[in-house]
Amino acid sequence: MTDAITTLTAANGETIKFRDRIIASGGMKDVYASPERDYVVAFYRKAPDVHAIERLDMITGPYRERIFEGEAGDYWKQLFCWPTTTVQHGGRIGVVAPFYHDHFFFEHGSFNNDMLKIRGKDKQGKWFASPHHQFKFLDARERGNWLGYLQLCLKLARALRRLHAAGLAHSDLSYKNVLLAPTSGRVCIIDVDGLVVPARFPPEVVGTPDFIAPEVVMSSCLPRDDPRRVLPSISTDSHALAVMIYSLLLLRHPLRGKKIHAKDPVEDERLAMGEKAVFIEHPVDSSNRLSVDGARPTELPWVDPDSLPYTATGPYLKVLFDRAFIDGLHNPAMRPSADEWESALVRTVDLIQPCHNSACEQGWFVFDNATAPRCPFCGTHYTGQLPIINLYSKRGEKYRPDNHRLMVYSNLSLFPWHIDRTITPNERLPAAHRRRVGYFVQHQGRWFLVNEGMPELKNADTDAPCPVGARVELRANLKLLAGTQPGQRLLLLQMVEGGSD
Repeated sequence: MTDAITTLTAANGETIKFRDRIIASGGMKDVYASPERDYVVAFYRKAPDVHAIERLDMITGPYRERIFEGEAGDYWKQLFCWPTTTVQHGGRIGVVAPFYHDHFFFEHGSFNNDMLKIRGKDKQGKWFASPHHQFKFLDARERGNWLGYLQLCLKLARALRRLHAAGLAHSDLSYKNVLLAPTSGRVCIIDVDGLVVPARFPPEVVGTPDFIAPEVVMSSCLPRDDPRRVLPSISTDSHALAVMIYSLLLLRHPLRGKKIHAKDPVEDERLAMGEKAVFIEHPVDSSNRLSVDGARPTELPWVDPDSLPYTATGPYLKVLFDRAFIDGLHNPAMRPSADEWESALVRTVDLIQPCHNSACEQGWFVFDNATAPRCPFCGTHYTGQLPIINLYSKRGEKYRPDNHRLMVYSNLSLFPWHIDRTITPNERLPAAHRRRVGYFVQHQGRWFLVNEGMPELKNADTDAPCPVGARVELRANLKLLAGTQPGQRLLLLQMVEGGSD
């Protein structure tokens, strides 16, 4: 039987069509697909009040225009499923939004010929944030590797940074409102029709358990109009973002440990996520450490912080996790911003190394300054010479460290932002700065940098040039100067000898 097609005129004057069959239902809306499945129409089951309608008009109008019709608008369209207009039908109000890209639907689904029947369904974050979901249920072809998770965390932070720069807060950032494609490192934030605008549009929901900030949990028993009640905002988004990044990289929740606060489960949950919340890897308070008793083989080493501590994410993320879950857990002003997460993730990607074990499910790991580097996921040691490039730039008359390192592996690309401190790899990056300027290669046990686009590259000690098209052998204490223009960097080579402890 063919579905009937309804045709409407949207608030912006566009003609909108949808098939008269619900394809999905959420907490507040029923979703219908267009005939060509290029957009959806989501109707609210409960009629929004006048303030909610004004919010929708602003989200589909001025706020949308600011983000998508300004600089890098096409880039942001990849990271948000943003409603384009509103419609009315049968006494209900609906929002029109783009259909999700194909890579956000399961292609293979669960193992054993899709035993859970999730093939074709959208990839909500919950499937990728626990070892139980990933390794017990998902087809291996859906899981991706650790580098892919770093990349999607980076894009998630970047998307949230853009929201916050516009003065907006998502208010319900969680696994159910973020679609993930780990195999390609893609992310999409959905359900943005409830955005919070401080002092104008308060939140419609307080959030999703596991992602609600402690101060919101603590005051949730108070009336919404009580001045002591804390509602979702940019600072509570910052908490949810930190939880999301930690969970996606380590497959465990940062606050769900062994500590029991009350006999009553409801009260225990309120205390554990609110007033008494404690980081499971707190350096001095071990009361909420995870217990590995009864852990399934598929859950290890993920549920064992002793085997896989959060320091495995590298020095830049470790510092931000400390601020998010120690300093800022009960002090929102101390939480890292989305911008800080983005910057730390960019630098963390530059610390990544491929695991030498071809059977390692994660495939990559972050170099942690160990004298004998090894993969924390499978335990395989790095063998051979490992070149490390420390980046310096000029301040005054001296070159000073930039707190940025590049771990070398074969065929690693060198980009303009590596050799110039003034270039930032984000959505505003011009096309000329997206092309690599060199790459690294290992040949017969020796490491080389091949110069593809650095006309001023030279040995800083001897002034010997390394022209475009030439290669320079990497050795300990080698100093390469990318150029003399402001911001151009000095590259100091360090060599680590891998092997067993």
